[in-house]
Amino acid sequence: MNLQLNIPLDLFTYPDVPLPDVWTVEQKFDTPALSLEEIEDSVRAAMVLLAQDARLKPGAKVAVGSGSRGVDNIVPVIRTMIAELKARGMEPFLIPAMGSHGGATAEGQRSLLLDYGLTPEAVDAEIKATMEVDALGTLEGEEAGPFAGHTVFFDRIANAADAVILVNRIKAHTDFSGPLESGIGKMCAIGLGKRHGAEGIHRHGAAGLRELMPRVARYLAEHTNVVGGIALIENELGQTAEIHGLAATQIAREPEQELLKRARAIAPRLPFAEIDVLVVDEMGKNISGAGMDTHVIGRGTMPSIPEATWGGPNVRLIAVLDLTAPSHGNATALGLADLTTRRLMEKVDFEAMFINMRTSGEGGILRARLPLIMSTGDDCVRTAFATCGRAEPSQVRFARIRNTADTQYLEISSALLEEARANPLLTVSSQSHPLDLCQSVRPI
Repeated sequence: MNLQLNIPLDLFTYPDVPLPDVWTVEQKFDTPALSLEEIEDSVRAAMVLLAQDARLKPGAKVAVGSGSRGVDNIVPVIRTMIAELKARGMEPFLIPAMGSHGGATAEGQRSLLLDYGLTPEAVDAEIKATMEVDALGTLEGEEAGPFAGHTVFFDRIANAADAVILVNRIKAHTDFSGPLESGIGKMCAIGLGKRHGAEGIHRHGAAGLRELMPRVARYLAEHTNVVGGIALIENELGQTAEIHGLAATQIAREPEQELLKRARAIAPRLPFAEIDVLVVDEMGKNISGAGMDTHVIGRGTMPSIPEATWGGPNVRLIAVLDLTAPSHGNATALGLADLTTRRLMEKVDFEAMFINMRTSGEGGILRARLPLIMSTGDDCVRTAFATCGRAEPSQVRFARIRNTADTQYLEISSALLEEARANPLLTVSSQSHPLDLCQSVRPI
């Protein structure tokens, strides 16, 4: 599906508004990343914990589930894990655990794994993919709570294996806030639920993600061949900082909840509470499930969740300029932005985007709305400066980042300069330079 932009894109342009001079700001982050040797050692240690499960025995066919975009070091983590399983005499293989992503097709999901570098050659294991699921039963009793009778679905290939291990990053989710968000539990309930499971949970909106998803994850951990997972935590720069093994009895329970608290503490962030105009050079599914991390931009557009929940800055206008290639045209949650460019719009695969938004349930309609489309990034900036509610361009609190996963370096206008210089965690360049959107945000 292609969008024909047969509309005059210059109706909102403000050619007389000058582009600002900007200063480069560096945020000081101090959470170290693991070396490759430390990553491999941490995976082996996690496998020692998981190998205590009797189902991980010689000859066992083990499905290794993965599928989140942009996970740092995912290839060496899974390669080491596969090697450990084989060394113990097992027969591991990969399966996509990604709900309805990849256009909700088996081949689309297989292609995504390949795009992440998870090729059979790279990890020494074949990929088996399906969108078929088995209905295992329904939530009942005290554990079901208000969701009694909810049908639990499980990937058919995973269900036929002797054991299942999941590999995922623990992080705050972009659609809701709760004690359990993105991680092993979510990948179990939604990722391996495929489209049926994902839509069934998302149908309940944010409450479904916050309250139903953990219940489904615990059901699967207790009633299926899921033996556990390997959980990764990334630092402020998106680098692997910690790796933990989670047994089945720990999935969607306190141990995984504690890992989320740790992940929150070292997540990317913006150092300003009030921003008038925020320019994000690129959005994408490899950057965040919502294209832009709602906790970074301080905006989620979920009807049942107050915007203050996201914890980021108060931003008046957001302009996003481009879509990453690994997104394959899926500009999910593009509606979080207020302005965008023709360049981005011409890359959008609306079928993939709308399937993703439909599956996401609450907020899907709002997040699928189109921003104001401008010819260029410069037009976006000029228009935002003219319409953000500041009488003079010099008053506009402007910031620019590469994407919401890369906030180490920012460009800011003079209106933010005094605040930045007063912050001991920021280093500000001594000289300004003209804003140039054709160049990346430059280091100091």
